[in-house]
Amino acid sequence: MSIFWRLGWFFRLERWRYGKAVLALLSVALLSMVPPRVTGWLIDRVQSHTLTGRELAWVGGGLTLLAVVVYVLRVFWRIWLFGASLRLSALLRERLYEHLSRLSPVFYQRHKVGDLMARATNDIEAVQMTAGEGVLAMIDGLLTGVVVLILMTTLISWQLTLVALLPWPIMAVFMYRFGNAMHRDFFQAQNRFGDLNDHVQEALSGIRTIKAYGREAAEGERFAGLVRSASEANLAVARTDGKYEPVIVVTMGASFFLAVSFGAWLITQGRLTLGDLTSFTMYLGFLIWPMFAFGWLLNIVERGSAAYERVQHVLNTEEPIADTGQRAAPEKVALALQVERFAYPEQSLCALSHIDIALTSGQTLGIVGPVGCGKTTLFSLLLRLYEPQAGHILLNGHDIAEYRQSTLRDTFAYVPQDSFLFSMSVADNIALARPDASREEVVRAAALAAVDEDIQRFSDGYDTLVGERGVTLSGGQKQRIAIARALLREAPALILDDALSAVDLQTERQILGHLREARRGITTLIATHRLSAVEDADWIIVLEAGRITEQGTHTDLLALDGWYARTHAWQKLEQQVHEGR
Repeated sequence: MSIFWRLGWFFRLERWRYGKAVLALLSVALLSMVPPRVTGWLIDRVQSHTLTGRELAWVGGGLTLLAVVVYVLRVFWRIWLFGASLRLSALLRERLYEHLSRLSPVFYQRHKVGDLMARATNDIEAVQMTAGEGVLAMIDGLLTGVVVLILMTTLISWQLTLVALLPWPIMAVFMYRFGNAMHRDFFQAQNRFGDLNDHVQEALSGIRTIKAYGREAAEGERFAGLVRSASEANLAVARTDGKYEPVIVVTMGASFFLAVSFGAWLITQGRLTLGDLTSFTMYLGFLIWPMFAFGWLLNIVERGSAAYERVQHVLNTEEPIADTGQRAAPEKVALALQVERFAYPEQSLCALSHIDIALTSGQTLGIVGPVGCGKTTLFSLLLRLYEPQAGHILLNGHDIAEYRQSTLRDTFAYVPQDSFLFSMSVADNIALARPDASREEVVRAAALAAVDEDIQRFSDGYDTLVGERGVTLSGGQKQRIAIARALLREAPALILDDALSAVDLQTERQILGHLREARRGITTLIATHRLSAVEDADWIIVLEAGRITEQGTHTDLLALDGWYARTHAWQKLEQQVHEGR
């Protein structure tokens, strides 16, 4: 039952709705006790031949009015109670989404997307049931049970009540055992559902790769194994769930048998009337709901408790990078990157070391080097997705920790290696960072990114819907749309992280030419494998194994006759062969 204590913050938040719902439930419980007592009175009057037609009419009218009042109260408590529980699910999903959007890449390296989706859907639904059906089962079951027991004890016979309740302690023992088993089984079932959800999401996202390598059968077998595992976990939950009702039915059957047997003996002794025994058995019938509610409550509570643990595990995960800066966003960007040492979490190998770069406002920095040399890692530190273990990064002479993360990231228009597009129109994808941008501004950004002509050839132009992750577009089109999105943002600095790898040399030159004209005086950082993209940069660094091995202008690096010069010569020869010269 600790789940209710842990949800106390929400019950306090919605105390008025829950308070009104509890009053309505109490009123329904009290009013529902009237018909059994009236029935017993009628039976005694009939048996004594003293019931009149006028009395019967009054009783019938009163019970009809009572039914209408109870109906109205039931409608209102459902609105108040279940409305509050729906708000809890909405609130938890908002908090979960907001928290997930702030967490660092380290968190997503440890948690799979499918499992996180399961927590945001199934787990929160289980918590919602606890705040709705769970509260109903506890409050209504408790109120009904207490009211019935008081009436049975005070108005009819406390001896008969004690006899009828003799089987209940045995039921309580079984319910306790089932509750522990339900918590364990449901927790495992939710974990298995998360695994299954993650596999489906991954398989559908990579369906092209699966088909290209003929992996359909193998992936099908893997999926079937996960389905079996999830099914077995849910069957364990169902087996535990199925034990509740038989115990309740047997307990109620034994209670009725004892009540009728002992009640009949009390009637023969003249200590009870037939009407009293009838009312008592009707009241005992009302105890069926509290007993079922108790079993249902344990079921819901254990499910909700396991689910809430999984949700809270994510919500309690702290962002390792403190977001306490207060400095305002800069209009121009000058950078000093001094990284003595950086290694990714849980890895001992340094990804970057002894980095020392200074970049004045309006300059262009080119970053080149072999695959895995640390180009993207350097940008991750600049955007404060990670923090170096030794060293610091200065923006306009101030440590980037002095800026709020949202402010820092608004300062840079970033085009990553993997150009992610959303399942919406081309125009909406470009205007993602500036939803209020006009169509003319969107078209201008697309023209600068050399993708306007491609878009005009689409069936619906800028209103063409792209598939999930831009699956209907080519790699080059996705990259250029991502560049257009970054240009539309008009941030003080631009980062291109190998963002031209999927376009040809002519298109690359066209885009870079547009950038030089349109973003003159804007600080730009370009990481690339194609050296032609950084020939006009103000300064170029060569990274190898996370260290700067060469730096200077294009002319300086060619004169060094090192990695840059060799790679430039090879790429130039490759281009000449490609052009047939």
